[in-house]
Amino acid sequence: MKHLLSAKDLSHDEAVMVLDTAEAMAATQRHAVKKLPTLRGKTVVNLFFEDSTRTRLSFEAAAKRLSADVISFSAKGSSVSKGESLKDTAQTIMAMGADAVVIRHSADGAAHLLAHAGWINVPVLNAGDGKHQHPTQALLDAMTLRRWYDPCGERSDGSPAPQGRDLAGAKVVIVGDVLHSRVARSNVDLLTTLGAQVTLVAPPTLLPVGMEGWPCEVSYDLDATIEQVRPDAVMMLRVQRERMSAAGGGYFPSPAEYSHSYGLNLARRSAMPEHAIVMHPGPMNRGLEITAEAADDPRSRVIEQVGNGVSVRMAALYLLLADEGNQL
Repeated sequence: MKHLLSAKDLSHDEAVMVLDTAEAMAATQRHAVKKLPTLRGKTVVNLFFEDSTRTRLSFEAAAKRLSADVISFSAKGSSVSKGESLKDTAQTIMAMGADAVVIRHSADGAAHLLAHAGWINVPVLNAGDGKHQHPTQALLDAMTLRRWYDPCGERSDGSPAPQGRDLAGAKVVIVGDVLHSRVARSNVDLLTTLGAQVTLVAPPTLLPVGMEGWPCEVSYDLDATIEQVRPDAVMMLRVQRERMSAAGGGYFPSPAEYSHSYGLNLARRSAMPEHAIVMHPGPMNRGLEITAEAADDPRSRVIEQVGNGVSVRMAALYLLLADEGNQL
């Protein structure tokens, strides 16, 4: 692969390679000097057409820790707001000498279009396109789970996973706004590739039409799912109210009703297996899909996910741009 566009594009061995490389990158970040000379002289352009904090800063930190130069582009206040097309924007940044482009866009397939339309000839990394894909988020989630998953069902110490280890047999429950979530789609693709068993839990109104081909189970009852599946991890999805408002709302009766049926609270946290971890891609709507007590529970891995995101994005940039590169 010349690009990283979709979690579905990654084979089992490619996914494990990225995760193993991310562990190696994480190890370098425990040194006094965190910066590596690997991408010195390379220029990475962050092309963000949607608002972002974690992903944009994570990619920027990853590139800088590999000694790449970073150009950050935001659609707000740029020529895009004046009507400039994606093609013209892409050709403009190529003229500035970009060696890789990280793109986040509100349209499904925007990253694929940028990579294959012939406008640019450098690696493209998808930082989220519409409701479609967010591959590096799925990779950082897999890295987080891999550090804590123990096939024996016992809590591990969270030390780096052995080289080549996948997630065979891990049971992951993903809860919430699946309809609008590129995180859910990417995680279903990647986690099942790595051998995990995934169950999606949501009200019927927040599940996409045509899920028959998805390699996962689907449930409408969170309490029953926790009891029956006995998950190793429960991942709560952000309720994307901004997309619901644009579509006219009406996806659930009220925030209180949603939280009562599908929110992660202390009672549900207590019903989970002792070793199970809590995950969330962020930003969290505390009090809606997750209570403050559950978010701050000792087995919450939300902050660890953010840190792992830098390591995963370092790995992706390294594998696509280093002299040994184009291994993806």
